[in-house]
Amino acid sequence: MPEVRAVDYFSLGHPLRRAASVVSYRERRKMFARFMELIGPSSDATVLDVGVTPDQTLPESNFFEQLYPYPQNITATSVEDASFLETKFPGLRFVRTVGRKLPFDDLAFDVVVSFAVLEHVGARALQEIFLKELFRVGRRVFVTTPNRGFPVEMHTLLPFVHWLPRSKHQALLRLLGFRLLAKTENLNLLDSHDLASMLPAGCGAGIRRHKLLGLTSNLILVR
Repeated sequence: MPEVRAVDYFSLGHPLRRAASVVSYRERRKMFARFMELIGPSSDATVLDVGVTPDQTLPESNFFEQLYPYPQNITATSVEDASFLETKFPGLRFVRTVGRKLPFDDLAFDVVVSFAVLEHVGARALQEIFLKELFRVGRRVFVTTPNRGFPVEMHTLLPFVHWLPRSKHQALLRLLGFRLLAKTENLNLLDSHDLASMLPAGCGAGIRRHKLLGLTSNLILVR
């Protein structure tokens, strides 16, 4: 199986990362509570978590596995190796994804979740493929992605610059040392219009908003 080089999506060396992680974990707990309210999974529901991370340093990493009361029902997948989750959460199964197609049958899971992954899969066409795959393998779907309209971009912790046209935004990121995040394949932010335009026809999903300080910080896609 080919190895996929890990990308530092979190800007781990950023001096504000630890403080930002406190906020991130708090907000993700709120999004988890919203998941439980909107999806209401039963104790025997099969769940696929798409896009788990090998990071074990930040409190918000793989927060769903930390909080979900039935980890034995979770199948986790990623293009990166996060197989340690099988040891950390007994009963959980990790399956490595290679390529764009998820290695699962149609409607194989009762619930599919994906938290803050959509913005990292590449160009719009690849994001559309990613969403179609989530809807293909899951009866119910819950997806979150940062809102490009929020004034602070939480991967770089820079304010406003992500509102620039993409080419100028990426040029500025390279100038400031965020070379990996300056590539569309690693960071491609969406607003609500972008997300709505990519929904597969007849998917039955709607967009909700998660707010921080009264502003929409994250978009939530729910079927």
